[in-house]
Amino acid sequence: MTVPVKPMNGATLAILARGVHKSFGVGANRTPVLSGAGLGIQRGEVVFLVGPSGSGKTTLLSILGCILTPDGGSLQVLGREVAGMSVDELTAYRRQHLGFIFQTFNLFPTLSALDNVALSLVMRGVPQAVALERARSLLAQVGLEPRRDLRPAQLSTGECQRVAVARALANEPAILLADEPTASLDARNGQAVLTLLTGLVRERGVTLVVVTHDNRIFSYADRILHLENGRLIRASKPGAEANDLSHLQV
Repeated sequence: MTVPVKPMNGATLAILARGVHKSFGVGANRTPVLSGAGLGIQRGEVVFLVGPSGSGKTTLLSILGCILTPDGGSLQVLGREVAGMSVDELTAYRRQHLGFIFQTFNLFPTLSALDNVALSLVMRGVPQAVALERARSLLAQVGLEPRRDLRPAQLSTGECQRVAVARALANEPAILLADEPTASLDARNGQAVLTLLTGLVRERGVTLVVVTHDNRIFSYADRILHLENGRLIRASKPGAEANDLSHLQV
């Protein structure tokens, strides 16, 4: 089923997926993970994907982020159909337009916070001096300027996630995707990171899609999309009654 989409205030869609299917395995051992999932997300919207383990949340996020390709269906990211792109085209599109935040931070342990952020820019061809200056600015925005020369092992988990937020925003992405960004954090740090993250993306007009089990952070979303058995079954606003979408067709 497709979560119904109506452009709000003339906004255009950042993501439009229709009838997305994805399976893993071979032959008789092939297991469907997504079974006709569809959604539309507005530019600048903050959307959470929630559901039980095995419902397909992370797989769907990986497809929306051009990391995995769907077996069937269509996917438009920033107005471009990406389902038929080659691996090289997907990589280039991902680097240019998307940012990622992971549960386990994925920071280089031997590099300082500053170098972890700057490296993501250097790998995109930004001159080192420019990359370092932009990394310093980003770390200041996430409150880590005094700790920029410390390595991940010298930082708290909350600080590591802030470095990951700075790195994800370094290339000024139009869409930011986060997979369980508060799972490794306690309640206080989780709230602090989400306050910081949503503040930064709203300031920049970035679209944010978050996979989470953490109902402590639901209030930060504009919409919450609920998945079960590889399908989007309902949508809700934080604190509001969920809208049952089970009657909709793919």
